[in-house]
Amino acid sequence: MSAKRQELVLSAFALFYEKGVHAVGINEVLAASGVAKKTLYNHFASKDELVLAVLDYRNGAYLNWLGKRLDRFETGAGKIDELFEALDDWFNDREQELHAFRGCFFINVSGEYGDPDSVIYQRCADHKAAVEAMISASVELLRLSREDSLELTEALSVLKDGAISKARVQGDLSAAKHAKKAAHRLITSFQSTSV
Repeated sequence: MSAKRQELVLSAFALFYEKGVHAVGINEVLAASGVAKKTLYNHFASKDELVLAVLDYRNGAYLNWLGKRLDRFETGAGKIDELFEALDDWFNDREQELHAFRGCFFINVSGEYGDPDSVIYQRCADHKAAVEAMISASVELLRLSREDSLELTEALSVLKDGAISKARVQGDLSAAKHAKKAAHRLITSFQSTSV
Protein backbone atom coordinates (compact mmCIF):
# COMPACT_ATOMS: atom_id res chain seq x y z
CA MET A 1 0.00 0.00 0.00
CA SER A 2 1.42 3.38 -0.99
CA ALA A 3 2.00 5.92 1.76
CA LYS A 4 -0.72 8.25 0.42
CA ARG A 5 -3.25 5.45 0.10
CA GLN A 6 -2.45 4.26 3.60
CA GLU A 7 -2.84 7.78 4.97
CA LEU A 8 -6.24 8.08 3.28
CA VAL A 9 -7.39 4.74 4.69
CA LEU A 10 -6.15 5.44 8.22
CA SER A 11 -7.63 8.94 8.27
CA ALA A 12 -10.93 7.69 6.87
CA PHE A 13 -11.06 4.89 9.42
CA ALA A 14 -10.54 7.27 12.36
CA LEU A 15 -13.27 9.58 11.08
CA PHE A 16 -15.73 6.83 10.11
CA TYR A 17 -15.25 5.04 13.44
CA GLU A 18 -15.80 8.21 15.42
CA LYS A 19 -18.65 9.79 13.44
CA GLY A 20 -20.09 7.17 11.09
CA VAL A 21 -19.53 6.74 7.38
CA HIS A 22 -22.46 8.81 6.14
CA ALA A 23 -21.65 11.69 8.50
CA VAL A 24 -18.17 12.12 7.00
CA GLY A 25 -17.66 13.73 3.62
CA ILE A 26 -14.73 13.23 1.28
CA ASN A 27 -13.48 16.76 1.99
CA GLU A 28 -13.20 15.93 5.68
CA VAL A 29 -11.14 12.83 4.87
CA LEU A 30 -8.91 14.93 2.59
CA ALA A 31 -8.41 17.57 5.29
CA ALA A 32 -7.53 14.95 7.91
CA SER A 33 -5.16 13.05 5.63
CA GLY A 34 -3.51 16.04 3.96
CA VAL A 35 -3.92 14.28 0.62
CA ALA A 36 -5.11 16.08 -2.52
CA LYS A 37 -8.50 15.23 -4.04
CA LYS A 38 -6.86 14.10 -7.29
CA THR A 39 -4.68 11.66 -5.36
CA LEU A 40 -7.74 10.28 -3.56
CA TYR A 41 -9.50 9.62 -6.85
CA ASN A 42 -6.35 8.01 -8.26
CA HIS A 43 -6.71 5.41 -5.52
CA PHE A 44 -10.50 5.22 -5.08
CA ALA A 45 -13.11 5.79 -7.78
CA SER A 46 -15.82 6.43 -5.20
CA LYS A 47 -16.47 6.84 -1.50
CA ASP A 48 -17.78 3.27 -1.40
CA GLU A 49 -14.40 2.02 -2.68
CA LEU A 50 -12.74 3.94 0.15
CA VAL A 51 -15.18 2.42 2.64
CA LEU A 52 -14.33 -1.07 1.37
CA ALA A 53 -10.60 -0.36 1.75
CA VAL A 54 -11.21 0.88 5.30
CA LEU A 55 -13.20 -2.27 6.11
CA ASP A 56 -10.35 -4.41 4.76
CA TYR A 57 -7.85 -2.46 6.85
CA ARG A 58 -9.90 -2.82 10.05
CA ASN A 59 -10.61 -6.48 9.36
CA GLY A 60 -6.91 -7.25 9.03
CA ALA A 61 -5.94 -5.21 12.07
CA TYR A 62 -8.68 -6.68 14.26
CA LEU A 63 -8.11 -10.30 13.24
CA ASN A 64 -4.36 -9.91 13.71
CA TRP A 65 -4.87 -8.41 17.17
CA LEU A 66 -7.37 -11.06 18.26
CA GLY A 67 -5.31 -13.88 16.79
CA LYS A 68 -2.23 -12.78 18.74
CA ARG A 69 -4.30 -12.63 21.93
CA LEU A 70 -5.79 -16.11 21.44
CA ASP A 71 -2.43 -17.61 20.45
CA ARG A 72 -1.15 -16.92 23.97
CA PHE A 73 -3.05 -20.03 25.09
CA GLU A 74 -3.07 -23.62 23.89
CA THR A 75 -6.28 -24.93 25.44
CA GLY A 76 -9.78 -24.21 24.20
CA ALA A 77 -10.87 -22.93 27.61
CA GLY A 78 -7.82 -20.67 27.82
CA LYS A 79 -8.48 -19.22 24.37
CA ILE A 80 -12.16 -18.59 25.16
CA ASP A 81 -11.24 -16.88 28.43
CA GLU A 82 -8.73 -14.76 26.52
CA LEU A 83 -11.38 -13.77 23.98
CA PHE A 84 -13.34 -12.03 26.71
CA GLU A 85 -10.22 -10.65 28.43
CA ALA A 86 -9.21 -9.15 25.08
CA LEU A 87 -12.66 -7.60 24.70
CA ASP A 88 -12.41 -6.17 28.21
CA ASP A 89 -9.09 -4.54 27.33
CA TRP A 90 -10.61 -3.13 24.13
CA PHE A 91 -13.73 -1.77 25.85
CA ASN A 92 -11.60 -0.07 28.47
CA ASP A 93 -9.19 1.47 25.95
CA ARG A 94 -6.20 -0.64 26.94
CA GLU A 95 -5.57 -1.66 23.31
CA GLN A 96 -4.03 1.31 21.52
CA GLU A 97 -3.81 -0.43 18.15
CA LEU A 98 -7.61 -0.68 18.02
CA HIS A 99 -8.27 3.03 18.75
CA ALA A 100 -10.63 4.29 21.45
CA PHE A 101 -13.59 1.93 21.76
CA ARG A 102 -16.67 3.00 19.80
CA GLY A 103 -18.32 -0.37 19.36
CA CYS A 104 -17.83 -2.82 16.53
CA PHE A 105 -16.91 -0.97 13.34
CA PHE A 106 -18.55 -3.71 11.27
CA ILE A 107 -21.85 -3.59 13.16
CA ASN A 108 -21.78 0.21 12.90
CA VAL A 109 -21.11 0.23 9.15
CA SER A 110 -23.58 -2.56 8.35
CA GLY A 111 -26.22 -0.49 10.15
CA GLU A 112 -25.54 2.38 7.76
CA TYR A 113 -25.76 0.13 4.69
CA GLY A 114 -29.06 -1.65 5.21
CA ASP A 115 -29.15 -3.68 2.00
CA PRO A 116 -27.82 -7.18 2.84
CA ASP A 117 -26.89 -7.62 -0.83
CA SER A 118 -24.58 -4.59 -0.91
CA VAL A 119 -20.86 -5.27 -1.16
CA ILE A 120 -20.19 -3.18 1.94
CA TYR A 121 -22.78 -5.05 4.02
CA GLN A 122 -21.35 -8.37 2.79
CA ARG A 123 -17.82 -7.30 3.74
CA CYS A 124 -19.10 -6.65 7.29
CA ALA A 125 -20.73 -10.09 7.36
CA ASP A 126 -17.47 -11.66 6.15
CA HIS A 127 -15.64 -10.11 9.10
CA LYS A 128 -18.16 -11.57 11.55
CA ALA A 129 -17.76 -14.98 9.91
CA ALA A 130 -13.96 -14.74 10.24
CA VAL A 131 -14.18 -13.96 13.95
CA GLU A 132 -16.67 -16.78 14.43
CA ALA A 133 -14.22 -19.14 12.70
CA MET A 134 -11.58 -18.15 15.26
CA ILE A 135 -14.03 -18.89 18.07
CA SER A 136 -14.92 -22.21 16.41
CA ALA A 137 -11.23 -23.20 16.26
CA SER A 138 -10.97 -22.54 20.00
CA VAL A 139 -14.13 -24.52 20.74
CA GLU A 140 -12.85 -27.46 18.69
CA LEU A 141 -10.05 -27.86 21.23
CA LEU A 142 -12.67 -28.71 23.89
CA ARG A 143 -13.29 -32.02 22.07
CA LEU A 144 -17.08 -31.81 22.17
CA SER A 145 -19.38 -33.48 19.66
CA ARG A 146 -19.74 -31.68 16.33
CA GLU A 147 -23.28 -30.62 17.19
CA ASP A 148 -22.25 -29.29 20.61
CA SER A 149 -19.24 -27.50 19.12
CA LEU A 150 -21.46 -25.72 16.59
CA GLU A 151 -23.99 -24.78 19.28
CA LEU A 152 -21.33 -23.53 21.69
CA THR A 153 -19.60 -21.53 18.94
CA GLU A 154 -22.90 -19.86 18.10
CA ALA A 155 -23.60 -19.08 21.76
CA LEU A 156 -20.12 -17.62 22.33
CA SER A 157 -20.43 -15.50 19.19
CA VAL A 158 -23.72 -14.11 20.46
CA LEU A 159 -22.15 -13.42 23.87
CA LYS A 160 -19.23 -11.64 22.21
CA ASP A 161 -21.39 -9.41 20.03
CA GLY A 162 -23.84 -8.84 22.87
CA ALA A 163 -21.00 -7.70 25.12
CA ILE A 164 -19.74 -5.31 22.43
CA SER A 165 -23.21 -3.82 21.99
CA LYS A 166 -23.84 -3.56 25.73
CA ALA A 167 -20.48 -1.86 26.27
CA ARG A 168 -21.09 0.62 23.46
CA VAL A 169 -24.82 1.35 23.67
CA GLN A 170 -25.29 1.09 27.43
CA GLY A 171 -21.80 2.12 28.47
CA ASP A 172 -21.33 -1.09 30.49
CA LEU A 173 -17.55 -1.42 30.28
CA SER A 174 -17.67 -4.57 32.40
CA ALA A 175 -19.83 -6.37 29.82
CA ALA A 176 -16.96 -8.61 28.69
CA LYS A 177 -16.39 -9.78 32.27
CA HIS A 178 -20.08 -10.70 32.59
CA ALA A 179 -19.97 -12.47 29.23
CA LYS A 180 -16.88 -14.40 30.35
CA LYS A 181 -18.77 -15.73 33.40
CA ALA A 182 -21.65 -16.80 31.18
CA ALA A 183 -19.18 -18.47 28.81
CA HIS A 184 -17.71 -20.46 31.73
CA ARG A 185 -21.17 -21.71 32.65
CA LEU A 186 -21.88 -22.69 29.06
CA ILE A 187 -18.60 -24.56 28.67
CA THR A 188 -19.13 -26.42 31.94
CA SER A 189 -22.66 -27.34 30.88
CA PHE A 190 -21.54 -28.66 27.49
CA GLN A 191 -18.62 -30.58 28.99
CA SER A 192 -20.79 -32.20 31.65
CA THR A 193 -23.32 -33.45 29.08
CA SER A 194 -20.62 -34.84 26.80
CA VAL A 195 -19.10 -37.13 29.46
